[in-house]
Amino acid sequence: MDPLTLRSTFGRFATGVTVITCRTPDGAHHGATVTAFTPISLDPPLVQVALTRKSNAAAYLDGASFAVNVLAADQVDVAMHFAGRPGSDPLPWREGSLAPTLGGTAATLVCRAHRTDDGGDHLLFLGEVAEVVTTDRRPLLFHDSAFHQIGDRSSDVVWLGCQDDPHTGWFDATTSFAAPLRSGPSYFIPRDTHY
Repeated sequence: MDPLTLRSTFGRFATGVTVITCRTPDGAHHGATVTAFTPISLDPPLVQVALTRKSNAAAYLDGASFAVNVLAADQVDVAMHFAGRPGSDPLPWREGSLAPTLGGTAATLVCRAHRTDDGGDHLLFLGEVAEVVTTDRRPLLFHDSAFHQIGDRSSDVVWLGCQDDPHTGWFDATTSFAAPLRSGPSYFIPRDTHY
């Protein structure tokens, strides 16, 4: 797989923009702009951040608390600063209980270290969310190597869950599944389904 083609394809997926903040071993504040952030679990409350193995932040996060600062739409300068293009404006640092945070964000999640996993040329840092701060500020978006702002809603319908979720989807929690009916690709059919 050609890395440039793959990178361009990944760029078709619009993401939010975060700055992951932590403390260095000597106690200084450190941050890195990251779009590879994923909410993972509600119970326990877990999030995942992917950082390139070569980054300073990857060295600082192993076993350390960190904060995920979801940048607001007017924080492009903050995103650029932590992406390696610092500006002259002062940074909105805040002292957090477990890790330093940034002010003016759309949301902030402060996390305890949970686990670090192999992610190829990246390391995957799983954090357990200890506290959150949310605001009504619109988030900054990233798509096709450029920053964007969120537009108007495309629908007034609220998404309430996945059809694959046993609590809200196609099947309820009591549905049992039969073994595959034929050889070939593996799939399961609920016992109470009729054709």
